[in-house]
Amino acid sequence: MDTTKVRRFGEQVKRFRARFAQGWAGALGSLLGQAELEHWIARHSAGCRHRIYSPLITLGLFVDQVMSPDQSCQDAVARGVSARVSQGEKPCGLNNGPYCKARQRLAPALLKELCDAMGRRLVKAQPLSWRWRGREVKLIDGTTMSMPDTAANQQAYPQVSQQKVGLGFPIVRMVGIISLGCGAILEWVVGPCEGKKGGETSMLWNMEAGLGSGDIVLADRYYAGYFMLARLLSQGVDVVTRQHQLRHTRFQHGEHLGKCDHVALWSRPPRPAWMDKVAYAAMPETLRLRECRVGGWILVSSLCDASTVSKQDLHELYGWRWHIEPDFRAIKTVMQMDILRCKAPAMIEKEIAAHLLAYNLVRSVMAQAAALTALLPRQLSFKGALQQLRAFERSLRHGTCVLIDHAHDCLLIGIAQLRLPHRPGRVEPRALKRRGKSLPLLTQPRTQERARLQVLRQQHIATQNA
Repeated sequence: MDTTKVRRFGEQVKRFRARFAQGWAGALGSLLGQAELEHWIARHSAGCRHRIYSPLITLGLFVDQVMSPDQSCQDAVARGVSARVSQGEKPCGLNNGPYCKARQRLAPALLKELCDAMGRRLVKAQPLSWRWRGREVKLIDGTTMSMPDTAANQQAYPQVSQQKVGLGFPIVRMVGIISLGCGAILEWVVGPCEGKKGGETSMLWNMEAGLGSGDIVLADRYYAGYFMLARLLSQGVDVVTRQHQLRHTRFQHGEHLGKCDHVALWSRPPRPAWMDKVAYAAMPETLRLRECRVGGWILVSSLCDASTVSKQDLHELYGWRWHIEPDFRAIKTVMQMDILRCKAPAMIEKEIAAHLLAYNLVRSVMAQAAALTALLPRQLSFKGALQQLRAFERSLRHGTCVLIDHAHDCLLIGIAQLRLPHRPGRVEPRALKRRGKSLPLLTQPRTQERARLQVLRQQHIATQNA
């Protein structure tokens, strides 16, 4: 690569980092280093010739695309043309074909590696005040997304069996691990919603990269099975979850800790069909777990020392599990990942990775704003931060060094002002007030319905001409 291309590539890296206040002088402004980003881009694009849509340009446009309210490829191409003109370069064509092909060439490992690096570094750099008693708390849950009804998508992510052929949509399931302190997603895995190994616990089974010794995991009772708890405890992870609805709790047995609070020994159940004999033999014969009734819940935890962790502490800690629900809502609703757009499974995985990378980049900016103002990231609005980043996009990408520094200051101060109200015990009905249009449901494939309407139209025309 000649000197001009090297200099141009370096400028592109600086503009990408400046877009998310990376390189700013703040405490968390160096999570995405310039040299590391250049290394990752070069490693995952070795042998690529120089193009208008280079890997870094494509990556930046892809991230902007999933953050944009429009989210169309045509909008991304228009953004790319605008960027070239603002930099004094010749505008390229508005055909979105080259951009779509560039997205296909983009290495999925690059998106995954950048997202994981942002999450891990943000967790490592966060202050102790964002942790629970100095320990990292992680949230686990699963969710689903739909996608275009193509043959390739149906083969990889089949629609649910209750839907008729041609009337449903492929469904992908995702299980994620999110940090309670900074809100970043640390690990995720996707798979089909139905079929063998399509359940959330099966997908979580091998997600060891997102968990570390000393962590505390908060999960709903779906994950409260014996083998899943044994798996987590073997990694040095403490667990707080609700008791599974099929397990009966007898507080009169076990080691008494207080009213409706005891330590029980769980016996290993018979080997399930999906587990081989070697893995079953490696499972402990008993688990020592604490069970307590508090706040209308029966909680199960490996934090068995009642002198340091009371059952009220467990109740407060488990109440924070709900934060993963607004986090998934931010990803799926605010960032519009609920309905994916790509028509091939390989691009579906890239689209999910691009959304999660953008989510972690927004979270990194929120963390900087929170650190500057002695707030917790959970006190700030994700949607408001995303709106601020969209508003400052042009200033952060194409301004001078002095203007970019000033824009970073204004951006972080603005995000810090978008605080969420404190609403303890808030409840809302899961119902809509505004009535939608009462359109009938499609009961046969759209092509057949369209053909039927064409026949009716022709009959109507013939009747009118008779």
